[in-house]
Amino acid sequence: MSFFHIHYHDDYQFSGLLENRRVIIRNTALEASEYIADYIISRIKSFRPTENQPFVLGLPTGSSPEIIYKTLVRRHKKGEISFKHVITFNMDEYVGLPRDHPESYHSFMYKHFFSHVDIPPQNVNILDGNAPDLAAECASFEARIARFGGIELFLGGVGPDGHIAFNEPGSSLSSRTRVKTLAYDTILANSRFFDNDVDQVPRHALTVGIQTIMEAREVVIVATGAHKALALEKGLEGGVNHMWTLSALQLHPHPLIVCDRDATLELKVKTVRYFESIEQSGTDARTQGPPLAYRPRTYVPAPIGLSKTHQELTPQTTPQKVPKDLRINTELSRSMEDDELTPDSMSSRMADSAIGGLDSALKGDMLFDRMGARVISH
Repeated sequence: MSFFHIHYHDDYQFSGLLENRRVIIRNTALEASEYIADYIISRIKSFRPTENQPFVLGLPTGSSPEIIYKTLVRRHKKGEISFKHVITFNMDEYVGLPRDHPESYHSFMYKHFFSHVDIPPQNVNILDGNAPDLAAECASFEARIARFGGIELFLGGVGPDGHIAFNEPGSSLSSRTRVKTLAYDTILANSRFFDNDVDQVPRHALTVGIQTIMEAREVVIVATGAHKALALEKGLEGGVNHMWTLSALQLHPHPLIVCDRDATLELKVKTVRYFESIEQSGTDARTQGPPLAYRPRTYVPAPIGLSKTHQELTPQTTPQKVPKDLRINTELSRSMEDDELTPDSMSSRMADSAIGGLDSALKGDMLFDRMGARVISH
């Protein structure tokens, strides 16, 4: 076992590093997602963000985080958490896909999260897949992260092939935000969202790199379903390998992986019992994150040719129309234990049958809101 099961010298025993390297196992995807939502809320509250010292949060798309977003929205509606002083950076976006397309990651995030919480639109940062200079857009994205002092917590999912964000097998572990060519399997899988026409599926995407993720103060990964079992085994028990980019987190000082029971099917019994014993000893990752300390913003000039950043969102730059019904339910009212979880890839955005079944059982639809009422006038 090479991930977290590390022998430390005596002088590290009181550093807290061992306790911060955690894997949490829950029986169902719903329980795992609610655990992560609790963790994110606890970290934001502990940080006590203000307008001048915001909490910087990295976010993914895909079917795995949908339940997390539903839970966060529901908790926000109950007044338990505010995102007013949270800055977000999304992992990826298609190249060339209109921002108001129902399958764009802009639409995904506004549908499932941004439209239902109190985050100001100017605090939202999503890569612009229609930028005239994609290289400059990627460099600008990295510069914006630096200006806010780096990402405090990066939430991510993992694909069946062990990739995080669009960093599919073979990606450099020192990579930063860049353009990535989609694999044929990804294009074929995505064709279901484009009238089953592979010619309509984008061939490229913008994505944060492995190094971008590794520089976050802490990284939280959700892995649910038996189809994630091999990826989890390679990421936890195998060596660091660019063919399984999840494994790069073995080198991160504060990673947290939360998975359901099905995702542990390829792990050794000893590995599972090791992580379970840590939690049974009375520790709780939700109260043991790394020390929170606001990092000063770093001035980084925008890339040449960019007069201003592309992502200072306003009602004019958010989706102008809603081609599909952007309505979600956030009242989690039934267990997902018996539901089948279909493959979820951060790059393929494959529909998850568990999500579909959950949506059909939920009540209290929330209307789409373009956030125009929350734009700060200057």
